[in-house]
Amino acid sequence: MFLRSLEIINNTGINSYPFNIPAIKNLVSLRFEKNVTFLVGENGSGKSTILEAMAYQCGFNTAGGSKNNNYEVDASHSVLGDHLRLSWMPKVTNGFFMRAETFYHFASHLDTMPESLRHYGGRSLHEQSHGEAFLSLFSHRFGNQAIYILDEPEAALSPARQLALLRIIKEMENDAQFIIATHSPILLGYPNAQILNFDAQPVQNIRYEDTLHYIVTRRFLENREKVLNEVFSD
Repeated sequence: MFLRSLEIINNTGINSYPFNIPAIKNLVSLRFEKNVTFLVGENGSGKSTILEAMAYQCGFNTAGGSKNNNYEVDASHSVLGDHLRLSWMPKVTNGFFMRAETFYHFASHLDTMPESLRHYGGRSLHEQSHGEAFLSLFSHRFGNQAIYILDEPEAALSPARQLALLRIIKEMENDAQFIIATHSPILLGYPNAQILNFDAQPVQNIRYEDTLHYIVTRRFLENREKVLNEVFSD
């Protein structure tokens, strides 16, 4: 494990976004206890904002990419980034920030550097389906001695390909660190991972079986008709 913890600094008296998000407003520090950590919480709970700030502090492109990917996307600047302190042991400089919402722009950026495509399977990510492009990134670009910050990587992946991503993570777990924001109960099922709940104040560890993602999915699968009747009733 490389990144041990993060700390919010110099935020006293700031009440504007993103410091007014409850999870961030009440956050002093987070400690990473495993090589694989998941961030869970409802939309708007601050997961992606924290990941973006972490990527900023790592020197990665906050629109998605590594230190070597220089391109711009509107609204990709991290306001929180200057108020974050990361604690490393040891510090690594290799890694990647993957954000699903700007992946199209990242793929277009790669097309301007054809020599780089060999690191992503040898062909344009735009020539592959969305899910294939995601897996090409995970399979070909990821390596050891690095940190990978992933924002909702399940967005374009079928359940079977989410399992394929879990296999990739497992093969690298001892030599890389993953910090992942997700809504996927499949990804969250990764064995012995740390899960941080951004719906709790302050943010705290949560068991897989206690996550809302697991509870809602299990209830739906075990009694689909009852759940749908509740959803559709007035």
